Amino acid sequence: MTFVRPARPDELPALVEHPDDPERNAATRAYLAQLLDNRCTRPEWCLVAEDGGGRLTGSVVLWTMPGHEVPLALVLFEAPEDSPETGAALLDAAAATARELGATELEHVVDSPAQAPQFQRNPERRGELLRGSGYEVIRDGRRFSLRTPGTPDGLPADDPRLTFRSLAELGPEPFVAVLAELLADTADARLADDVRQHGARRAAELLFEETAELKHEPEWWELGFDADGTVAVISLPAENPSVPVIGFVGVAPAHRGKGYATSVVVRGTRVLVAAGATEIRGDCDAANVAMARAFERAGYENFADRLEFARAV
Repeated sequence: MTFVRPARPDELPALVEHPDDPERNAATRAYLAQLLDNRCTRPEWCLVAEDGGGRLTGSVVLWTMPGHEVPLALVLFEAPEDSPETGAALLDAAAATARELGATELEHVVDSPAQAPQFQRNPERRGELLRGSGYEVIRDGRRFSLRTPGTPDGLPADDPRLTFRSLAELGPEPFVAVLAELLADTADARLADDVRQHGARRAAELLFEETAELKHEPEWWELGFDADGTVAVISLPAENPSVPVIGFVGVAPAHRGKGYATSVVVRGTRVLVAAGATEIRGDCDAANVAMARAFERAGYENFADRLEFARAV
């Protein structure tokens, strides 16, 4: 018999511990402590599964952006491999709790290969559990990472063909206009779905608003202009609660095929390094081959694949 309940104070931030896996225990404990400190979760959003003998057998934690009160996703989802019933009970309990808090949808990402801090081993089984609880894949992504030299001097130079102007100078409207143009024929499955639901302009506004919730300075966000005076690229680097990220980058349709995808990744990288970043991450849809190559040419390593799941609650 499985009973799902909020974790007690003495069970935080450890949750389910594995006696034979100290690396995993330390990493996930530190990750949950960070989420609690950043208000990305709350103690009452941390759920555990308990067997009939009172032993903790699984966990799931609701997650949101700092400052939000409604959960957006779940993290630290763990259940015994020999007990799909426990996994299903945790997912159902998380959905019910999120619904009570005002959520209409929940997301979960599965990274492969397994790594800190969530150590999502056996991704195939995890996917089966998610699909069995109503989740669908909304994006097949690729994750990239760069350990930086600490100063922009060690990075590739900016593309001399581009002149950059910032959000602080231009204001948001030119940025949203460029995003709408890009999204009209995006290779990103998730963004394409937003366009189908809302139209390109509204999808662009939502993308701008969502990205703006990440920590950033107006001077970091830039449009890059080609020599003919038209906008060629957009760069929205930022910091999420865990690590600096490239955020969103794109090349205007009229300027594709000129190597500007690599140029805009380099630009965002230089901006973040100048702000003190020592590691930067970015991702793209697996179908966006040009952007994946741009990350690699800018020195990034494809360290993981990521399936993004979502379900209505």
